[in-house]
Amino acid sequence: MTRWAVKLEYDGAAFVGWQRQAVGVSIQAVLEQAASNLAGEPVTSIVAGRTDSGVHALGQVAHFYLQRDITPAKLASALNFHMKPHRVAVIAAAQVPPGWSARFSAIGRAYRYIILNRRGRPALAEGRVWHVPQPLDAALMDEAAKHLLGKHDFTSFRAASCQAASPWRTLDRLDVVRGPETIEIIAEARSFLHHQVRNMVGTLKLIGEGARPAASVPAILAAANRSAAGPTAPPQGLFLTGVRYETEIFDPPPGV
Repeated sequence: MTRWAVKLEYDGAAFVGWQRQAVGVSIQAVLEQAASNLAGEPVTSIVAGRTDSGVHALGQVAHFYLQRDITPAKLASALNFHMKPHRVAVIAAAQVPPGWSARFSAIGRAYRYIILNRRGRPALAEGRVWHVPQPLDAALMDEAAKHLLGKHDFTSFRAASCQAASPWRTLDRLDVVRGPETIEIIAEARSFLHHQVRNMVGTLKLIGEGARPAASVPAILAAANRSAAGPTAPPQGLFLTGVRYETEIFDPPPGV
């Protein structure tokens, strides 16, 4: 029996999130049903990061066992066939050692949050951005973001339902980048608390519109109270862009 890792991209809009739920379609259920169809028996998976309903992924990683002789390319094609018409796709597959885990072997996770910062509502990007019509000061948001770098107690930025044993996390990167009509917030860490990225974005948005000063962030952290920070940003602007491991397990695309 072979342990397989797969890299996935998906549009989270139509799903209840990664994890199986009593009601609604989950990405986990779609992937496991496709793998079960190939195996002829039930297949269960472990994922690098459980995304919420509405959150998208460009580089999610999951692993599962499959008792079938198949090449990585054919496995990816077969899974993609069985996952139709759901907006989930395997973009790479690789055999991994028995002790390897999509979740516990990960040494880094990266997210990108996109704010559409213009008066006009989105048409093409609907469901993939947070539309904020009032002008935001991206430079001020970036200044505030730098206070969150490093190791902190992120209680003020964790969801009430977060099940993590500790609120302490080390944030390696939090950049706010202004484009012609968008503001992108790029976050990287070994791991994140539930809603941590969305709660940080919600706070940075308040700072960008002038509702709070950039210098207020250290006090928000020190309060260790969810009510001290800003609101939770909506899920549709959030993308899981990648998961890092000690050794790259997926072959680079042709020509790279």
